[in-house]
Amino acid sequence: MPHRGAEQIGRTELGPRPLPPLGPPRAPSAPPVVDTVLDSGLRVIAVRRPAVPMVELRLEIPFGGTERTHPARAELLAMTLLRGTPRRDRFAIDKALAAVGGDLSAGVDPEHLSVSGLALASGLDVVLDVLADALTSASYTATEVDRERDRLVERLSVSRSTPRVIAREALQRRRYGDHPFAREWPEADDVAAVTAAALHDLHRRSVVPGGAVLVLVGDIVPAGSVAAVASALAGWRSDHPATELALLPELTGADLQLVHRESAVQSQLRLSAQAVPRNHERYPALQVANLVFGGYFSSRWVENIREDKGYTYSAHCGFEFTRHGATLIATADTASEVTAVALLETRYELGRIAVVAPDESEVDNARQYAIGSLTIATASQRGLAGRLATLATVGLDLDWLLTHPGRLQAVTTGQVVEAATEFFAPPRFTGVIVGDAKRLADPLAALGGVELPPPRHGDISG
Repeated sequence: MPHRGAEQIGRTELGPRPLPPLGPPRAPSAPPVVDTVLDSGLRVIAVRRPAVPMVELRLEIPFGGTERTHPARAELLAMTLLRGTPRRDRFAIDKALAAVGGDLSAGVDPEHLSVSGLALASGLDVVLDVLADALTSASYTATEVDRERDRLVERLSVSRSTPRVIAREALQRRRYGDHPFAREWPEADDVAAVTAAALHDLHRRSVVPGGAVLVLVGDIVPAGSVAAVASALAGWRSDHPATELALLPELTGADLQLVHRESAVQSQLRLSAQAVPRNHERYPALQVANLVFGGYFSSRWVENIREDKGYTYSAHCGFEFTRHGATLIATADTASEVTAVALLETRYELGRIAVVAPDESEVDNARQYAIGSLTIATASQRGLAGRLATLATVGLDLDWLLTHPGRLQAVTTGQVVEAATEFFAPPRFTGVIVGDAKRLADPLAALGGVELPPPRHGDISG
């Protein structure tokens, strides 16, 4: 028989062969895990995933603060936490980690100080020793603080001129006002005033184990790894827990706010509404409803303003989770001349998902996407470690992760329709539009539901 290529095999005399239906998803198997809380108050989750001889590490420390200068100090602390201790300078830290194929890095947001890293599984003890050294004895030398402070001031001046950051800061102010959660980037003047002594003080008060979570995933024996953590971090203790961020107010619907950006040729649309957290009984239905609306490439909103009308290159609606809740955030960037019609179509799709309910096919496609993307996201050591660390900060665990595909499978079309009708109702949303108000004010005023900036001489027509 002559050799046939894939294209020939995939066709018949009547046309292309139909694709076979998707089989039922396989139930995930539970890997060996130890999930415990040490005497210090540190929660440790160790999971065996022996795909490669590596181990992934994630540490999340609640790191809320109410002072106006907290973001500046927190950002600089994260940048210098791993830059030296009395035992090792930054070069010695890098050398010790490199010897075991390892790496450690730190970052911060309004809720958490995070440390992430990886190493050969055989070098876990070295990574834990370096981590413990930094957590208990970070030096914050004047030289390192000065260097990173200058870099941060320069980075802030650049980032604050980018449309993405401008839009994010405007959205946070619109949603949360003066709440500390809205202060994701520090002010340059506050950064310039931070001293090494201030970082030592913040570290002593806030880099503490009570309420923190450490996740290890890799080619490890979970019980032995937990014992190694307990030994390495025995000196990391405090008489008070880490500082949780204050509870966020619930979002209520309001007009969008037009934020002027002089001479902008593009506009940033950012819409947001209150959602429910992952542990809520309605979350699986809302997750599927969000995918149908705008959560993946085959969604209604993307099909409308990207594929059909070409108003944007990328539109997406997803969840933002915090310790006590969740919100929906819909984002799209458009050319100034189509901003108003893109908003009109966005409102149309928000209303249509309730009036023209998702059918069985839409729901099933979104459900399969949700299950498949979760499976892919947690297939690697890195993905599983990151997802577990995120879940642990909101009080969930590996069991929730393993059982969530079953909850998605059990969601009915009726439940998705109910979630779509309630949570995607246009009056529930608020948000911002960032763009050139001189070009956008008139068409947006004609649409209504948009709060325009005060007119300034020569800025806004009409």
